[in-house]
Amino acid sequence: MSFELHPNLARKIFIYDLPLCRVLMEDESHYPWLFLVPRKNGCSKLIDLTIEEQMQLMKELNFIQKVLWEEFQPTQLNVAAIGNKTPQLHVHVIARFSNDPAWPGTVWDHPIRMPLEEKQKNARITLLQRKYTATSLILENFTRR
Repeated sequence: MSFELHPNLARKIFIYDLPLCRVLMEDESHYPWLFLVPRKNGCSKLIDLTIEEQMQLMKELNFIQKVLWEEFQPTQLNVAAIGNKTPQLHVHVIARFSNDPAWPGTVWDHPIRMPLEEKQKNARITLLQRKYTATSLILENFTRR
């Protein structure tokens, strides 16, 4: 059985695959917002992963947080695995800024949404993909199971 994304996640922008997770991006200009989705069908909670997979997820989460922190210099990083509306296990990693429209509240509680302009979207995708390519050898060693 091949890996399938929930329809809510399938609408997100593909960035790359890590050893365990697919990395997706939200089309939102206010917050650099990524998702880590373990490529394992039938998972809705962290405890649905084996201990080894949970450890791998933490390694990949660490990598993604560092990418967002270094590239966007946010005020804070928000990390959450909620799943109330999208039951497939996914972890949000959102770079937050003290001047973003939802600060200091959550991004879900704020009605203002603004997709990236096409040029901005392509630039962000390229930036994230280049960051991965530049660190892929390090990441491969770092995340090896």
